[in-house]
Amino acid sequence: MAPESNEAVARPTGRPARFCYKQSMAGATQRLDPEVTTAQLSDALDEIGRRNQVMDGAIAPLTTGTRAVGRAATVQFAPVEHDTDEPYDAAIPFVDGLEPGAVAVISSAGSTRAAFWGELFSAAAIGRGAAGVVCDGYVRDTSKVRALGFPVFALGARPIDFRARMEITGAGRPVVCGGVLVNPGDLVLADDDGVVVVPGDVEAAAMERANERSRRETTVLDELRRGATLRSVWTTYRVL
Repeated sequence: MAPESNEAVARPTGRPARFCYKQSMAGATQRLDPEVTTAQLSDALDEIGRRNQVMDGAIAPLTTGTRAVGRAATVQFAPVEHDTDEPYDAAIPFVDGLEPGAVAVISSAGSTRAAFWGELFSAAAIGRGAAGVVCDGYVRDTSKVRALGFPVFALGARPIDFRARMEITGAGRPVVCGGVLVNPGDLVLADDDGVVVVPGDVEAAAMERANERSRRETTVLDELRRGATLRSVWTTYRVL
């Protein structure tokens, strides 16, 4: 069993700045049952000793019922106090460089000064085939983003642009988002209950356990609705 750690610190991993999602995205998402929830994946990670892989509970979907699964494409913001003629010079290549199936993971450095994502970034991400965005800061244009149908998970909404308030200090590197260390290419699953990050070194084991748990819970649900007791299903299936 892997040791539990409460520390979330972005450290170099030796991975290249640009992670190739195309080679691994299809296989990973196909191996994860589409019925698996964040709760089931979190439980699977608990079982293998990774007990701190769920982001802050304040991060929520803009639209109830939204689900996103894909590989993390990471970006780090930091405060800035000056303006430039090209304030989006770093954001443009990040969004334009999103691979099909990527989930943009935005680390806000704890800032609530501005929004980090909006309608036009969402439209561009849709055009690139991205699977969604997770941000531990604010987003904006929420009604228009909802209309686009793009999965966005964030701390909340604020209409202020990040120009002259925040800047990108790095992309394609480890970041801490919502209190969880996220490496480029980590598997990310987000739904109504929250956001779960699966480290690459336990990905196969976590997905196998989550898939099995989903199957067992389906059986347990059916038996409970037909009159079985909690004690009996727990004894048989060891899931609740």
